[in-house]
Amino acid sequence: MESALNIEIEQRVAQVAQVLLQRRLMLVTAESCTGGGVAQALTELAGSSAWFERGFVTYSNRSKQEMLGVDAALIEHHGAVSLEVVEAMALGALAHSAAQISLAISGVAGPTGGTQQKPVGTVCFSWAIDKINLRSELIVFKGNRRLIREQAIVHSLQGLLLTLERSFVAE
Repeated sequence: MESALNIEIEQRVAQVAQVLLQRRLMLVTAESCTGGGVAQALTELAGSSAWFERGFVTYSNRSKQEMLGVDAALIEHHGAVSLEVVEAMALGALAHSAAQISLAISGVAGPTGGTQQKPVGTVCFSWAIDKINLRSELIVFKGNRRLIREQAIVHSLQGLLLTLERSFVAE
C-alpha cells in the first residue's frame, strides 16, 4: 500500500513536469540528505528526459566541492547544512549542467548527526533559476529518517512549483 507522502510526491512530480514542459525548462537537482530521492521520484515519470537534465548526489563535503564548486571555506564556516551552502549547491548545479532551474537540499536526516543548533530533521532548501538564487528555506521536520527524507522530497517539489509560479507571473 502506498503512503500518503508517496502519493503526494507523485502528484507534485506530475505538476512539476507539466510546468517545466510548458515553459521549456530543464531541471537539475543537487541532493545531500535525500541521497538522490528527488531525482528518483522525478524519473519515475515516463518522458522525464524532456524536462529533467541531471541530478547530483553530493553526500560528502568533498563531493559538494568537486561536483558543484562549493567553496570549502563556506562549508567550514557555515556547515554543510546551512542556507549558504545549499544556495551555493543550487547555483553550482546550474553552472555544471545545461539546466535553467535547480533545486538543492542538504540536511540532517538522522537518527544521528544532529546538534542543538541543527537538530535531526533540519533540512535546508534552495531553488534557483538562470543562475540567480531566488528562494531558500530552512525547515525542521519531525519523524524517523525515512519520514524526514520523504517530507524533504515533497517540500522540495512544492518549493519548486512555488518558485516557478513566482518567477513567471508576468507571462
